[in-house]
Amino acid sequence: MLFNSYIFIFFFLPLCAAVYFLLYHLKMDKAPRIWLFGMSLWFYGYFNPSYVCIICGSILGNFLISRLLLREKARGRRRVGKVCMLFGVLANVALLFYFKYFDFFLENINAAFSMDFTMRNIVLPLGISFFTFQQISYVVDSYRGETEKYSLLDYAVFVAFFPQLVAGPIVLHGELISQLRDETKHRPNAENLAKGLHFFAVGLFKKVIIADTLGNMVALGFGGVEILTTVDVLLVIVAYALQLYFDFSGYSDMASGIASLFNIVLPVNFNSPYKARSILEFWDRWHMTLTRFLRQYIYFPLGGSKKGRIRTYMNIMIVFVVSGFWHGANWTFVVWGLLHGMAEVFTRRFRNTWGRLPAVLQWFLTFGFVSCAFLIFRADSLHQVYIMFRKVAKLESLAVTETMLEALTLPEIAHLERLLHIDGLFEKNALHLCIFLPLVLYMAVGTKNCQEKEFVCNVKTLAATVGMLVWTIVSLSGISTFLYFNF
Repeated sequence: MLFNSYIFIFFFLPLCAAVYFLLYHLKMDKAPRIWLFGMSLWFYGYFNPSYVCIICGSILGNFLISRLLLREKARGRRRVGKVCMLFGVLANVALLFYFKYFDFFLENINAAFSMDFTMRNIVLPLGISFFTFQQISYVVDSYRGETEKYSLLDYAVFVAFFPQLVAGPIVLHGELISQLRDETKHRPNAENLAKGLHFFAVGLFKKVIIADTLGNMVALGFGGVEILTTVDVLLVIVAYALQLYFDFSGYSDMASGIASLFNIVLPVNFNSPYKARSILEFWDRWHMTLTRFLRQYIYFPLGGSKKGRIRTYMNIMIVFVVSGFWHGANWTFVVWGLLHGMAEVFTRRFRNTWGRLPAVLQWFLTFGFVSCAFLIFRADSLHQVYIMFRKVAKLESLAVTETMLEALTLPEIAHLERLLHIDGLFEKNALHLCIFLPLVLYMAVGTKNCQEKEFVCNVKTLAATVGMLVWTIVSLSGISTFLYFNF
């Protein structure tokens, strides 16, 4: 099920929240969490019920392994515990490998050794990358003795809690289970309801009005690479960087808002990453819970930065290759990860030199690198990337194709033009393009995100929330999935 759908907004979410608090009002203890888990499974399996079997099997298997680890920890059998922990991690990786990378592996074996293995065409379960990493962290924490003896119900809700299930943030056990147990959070809270609705409205606006509109230009660009001009390619690069940000940031805002309706606080996943003035700062702001996972469960166990400069650089490269491969089964993602790893190493090596550059130049170089790297992230193949960058390098044409000029036209604005009998004026003068893209870039770089602003429930906030909800709900004529559902 999608956040940006009528069934979710008008039926699923109100029903889920109302019954959840009603069951607590009736002095029931486990029933609200059973209800929340059941609704989360409905949310997850809405488009494909077979997904439910996969996630339930994963939850049960990881819960049993964590219980075994806690038992071995209590008995002081560290070596047995380590074997169990490694088995648990490898089992999770194997599950992820089968569903996400098995066909990619066979394809490359066929290409490298002229083999003829048949592709399985395995359907990728939604969110498997997220809930698998979440459970790996839990298994490792259990081995370290950092988890409690949670019930199966508590653990199941922790993994399946629907706001963060399919696209994050990647939550740690201590951040969620304790909140679900907190009795002060078992009653509706007016401030949290207001804050949650506002966050949801902002996220929905980012997704439907901004990201999906930018997606029109991106789809045109990647759908006809051969006919793009140099300026077209540059526009597509910027448009995709902004689309990806507003799409994923919008999902995270909606997830935080929905969780707030249940009096739950999820960790921040985005902190205005396009304000970053270095790659180091970018990864402290972008997909923050993934960065935390990679740091705590891969980088630090490899030795972090405590074993010399060369070993540190090697560890960084390993982490970023894992990050790239985690995002998808394509060499484009691996190259993207390698580029970011090299950029991180370069920035660390020449940190003092970089720091002496003007702040504006630091930002421009960082945003330019990130945007160009995201072109590789989005491309279907490395050959497609080569064609697009070659067009930029050769300066083949400085014109903008007509379809690109019209790609950022909002239906609401077009309707207003028709009412005013000026239809065609803005497309002809490319005003939509010249206004929309700079305005969206300014929103990403020059304004505060939801987490940076102190929420104040007043008439102004209420009007903004209602306005965004009405505009976006009216615009839900076509439902588009979130980009990170593919990862």
